[in-house]
Amino acid sequence: MRSAARLLLPLAATGLSAALSVGLAAAPASASAATSAMSATAASTAAETWKWGPTASSDYKGWASGSVRSTSSGLRVAGDLYDAGGARTCSWVTIKWLTDHGRYRTATFRNCSQSTPRSFRVNAGYMLLAKARVCRGTATRVTGRCSRWERVWTQGG
Repeated sequence: MRSAARLLLPLAATGLSAALSVGLAAAPASASAATSAMSATAASTAAETWKWGPTASSDYKGWASGSVRSTSSGLRVAGDLYDAGGARTCSWVTIKWLTDHGRYRTATFRNCSQSTPRSFRVNAGYMLLAKARVCRGTATRVTGRCSRWERVWTQGG
């Protein structure tokens, strides 16, 4: 520290220290500004993800879990639907969301294979909230044994 002061002391007499100190002070500031700008750009392009589930039907023979991910065109609700029921039964999942225009939309998916999960995906766009419900049914319709509506995602937490 003392040796650095001795080197800068002669520069102070010539007036170069002011120019040197301005140049040294500006370099770290511009580098930190560039770093923060790059991290802000990376954060805006990175997708945010929220996990939800598992949500099970009332007889626990069907369940679903998944995530909500931000995309360039809004939000996407995705997940897997599992079916552990017997023959001639299926599991159904219904996703219900409230759009930014105040309208409710729904999407329903089914899984009738007792061994493999079925993936589902809904491009919900800009929404205010989303809920999911898992039910039991036949291959053509829901017959009952539904779970309660589980809140999957809400704007603002």
